[in-house]
Amino acid sequence: MREVGEITVTLEEEEEETGDLINNRERPDSHSDRGKKSPSGEPDPDAPKPVRRHHCSQCNLSFKFLWKLKQHERTHIGEKPHHCSQCGKSFTLLGNLKKHKGIHTGEKPFQCSQCGKRFSRSQELKSHEMKHTGDRPHHCSHCGKSFTQLGSLNKHKRIHTGEKPYHCSQCGKSFIQLGNLNNHNIIHTEEKPFQCFYCGKRFSRSQDLKSHEMIHTGEKPHHCSHCAKSFTQLGSLNKHKKRIHSGEKS
Repeated sequence: MREVGEITVTLEEEEEETGDLINNRERPDSHSDRGKKSPSGEPDPDAPKPVRRHHCSQCNLSFKFLWKLKQHERTHIGEKPHHCSQCGKSFTLLGNLKKHKGIHTGEKPFQCSQCGKRFSRSQELKSHEMKHTGDRPHHCSHCGKSFTQLGSLNKHKRIHTGEKPYHCSQCGKSFIQLGNLNNHNIIHTEEKPFQCFYCGKRFSRSQDLKSHEMIHTGEKPHHCSHCAKSFTQLGSLNKHKKRIHSGEKS
C-alpha cells in the first residue's frame, strides 16, 4: 500500500473519533442547493437530496457513513479488535494502534517550533502547542469551562450529566473515567504496589502514598484563604472551612 493510502486511512479514523463535530460539517454550497425550487415554485427534482445520517443509539453522535457508525459503536460495547504484537494492548481503531506503535520504536518525528520538545504523535504536538498559545477551543455548554482537547471536554461533561460509563465487574460501582475504575480495581485484588520511601508502609493508590509521605516531610500544600492554617489534604481544608469559617457544625 502506498504512503498516500496510509495517510488517508489515518485521517478518516481521526475524523470518526471526534464524532459529529467534524461529520456534521457541510459543503460550502450545501445550504444553497438544499430545498432549491424550480421557477414554477415546485421542488427542483435535480437539486441534491439531504444526506441521510446514521445515528448512534447510545449517544447523540451521527455519521455520514455506516462504517464509521459501526466503528464508533465499538466504544460503547468495549470491542477492541486491533492488538499490539509487542505489548498486547488493544485498540478500537487501527489508526490508534499504528500511533501506539511509535511508543515501542521510540520515534518522535513531531517537534514543537516553540521549545523544541518532540512527540511521537501529531495530536500530542498540537495539544502541547496550545500551552504556548493558550488556545482552548473546546467549551463546556453547561459551565463555560474550556479545554485544549475534545476528549477532555467530553470527560468533563459527565460531571454535569452524571454519566458513569465505567463499571466495576466485582461490586458494580461506576466511575466517570477509566483511570478511576483501574485505581478502584486494586481494592479487590488487595495489591499494594506503592511503598513509602521513609517507613516502608504500602498503599494501593499513588494518591494515598503521596498524602502519607507528607507526614514525613511536613509538607502542607493546601492553604486556607481565611486564615493562615495549612493542611496536608484538600479534604481536610474543606472540612476546616465548613466548620470554622462558615459556622456549620459537622
